Order: sequence, then structure tokens, then C-alpha cells
Amino acid sequence: MPVYTVHAPLTAGADLRATDRFVFVRDGFHFWAAVLGVIWLAWHRLWLGLIGWIIVVAAVDAMLLGLGIGRGTVFSADVLLAILLGFEASSLERWSFSRGNWHQLDIVVGDDRDAAERRFFERWAARRGAAPYYDNHTVDRGAPPPTRDNGGHHPPPMPHSSIIGLFPEPGGGR
Repeated sequence: MPVYTVHAPLTAGADLRATDRFVFVRDGFHFWAAVLGVIWLAWHRLWLGLIGWIIVVAAVDAMLLGLGIGRGTVFSADVLLAILLGFEASSLERWSFSRGNWHQLDIVVGDDRDAAERRFFERWAARRGAAPYYDNHTVDRGAPPPTRDNGGHHPPPMPHSSIIGLFPEPGGGR
């Protein structure tokens, strides 16, 4: 099943008016990024990624041609770079969102984008309904840590020896 990361703009907050601006980024291989790398990067407005991609491909091609490597090997290197872009396309998108005024809200799993959106919004609505105030920067860790009622007594003092472990006394039995 595909994994999606959910991103929201910081300026919009996490209220019901901002849900139309949430972005779901699918993790995994992007075929069109591998086949049409420059067009895919421009389509997704990854301008720094586009500039970096052009520089890397031009530098690798110039280096291989300068070393006297054949054109078939240069083409093979370009194909490998395109496959690398296909695998790292979603990472470039997430990096682009993290550079702007966006933050990652959640990670969801779904058969497709619609299922992932439905699962995210069900969880998101449940978290918002459980507490009167919802802060995206906090993590729900469940109930407070358990406490032990010891009747007002203090815990027993620690041994004063310098031995740590199962045998707190020097020469103790094993």
C-alpha cells in the first residue's frame, strides 16, 4: 500500500477552513519523474530541484565525455540518473514543502489517495473532537504516566556501595 505524508501551510493553521490546502505526497517511485524529469520538476514547481538536476546531469555528461567515455555509457549514466530522480522525487517534494511555510501533519497509508485522505481526516477529526484545544505541534501520548500510592512513605534508600547490578554487596552470592 502506498504511504502518503500530509503537509499543511503554517499560516493557515489546522482548522476546518484550511483543509482544502492540505497536500498529500505519495512516497515511492514516480514513473513520470524518471521519464520526463525536467518537465516533471517544472510541473511540480520544484525550481531548485530543476536547477540542481540540470547541473548534475550536465556535469556528469561533461565529465564522462571529457574522460573519453563512449556515448552509450553516457546514455546509460543518464538513464541511471533518471531512475534515481524517479525514486527521490517525493523526497524532493517534501524537502520543498519543508523549506517553505509548511509542516508535516501526519503519515497515512491507503490503497490510493482518496483512501489516504479519508483515513487522515477521520483520524484528524477524532483528535480534534477529543480535546477542546488541538495543537499540531504536540504529540498524543495517551494518559499521564501511572503513579504509585505508597501511603506518603519515601522510597527505600539506595545502597551506599559503588557496585551496580544484581549483587549490591561486595562478595555477595551469585
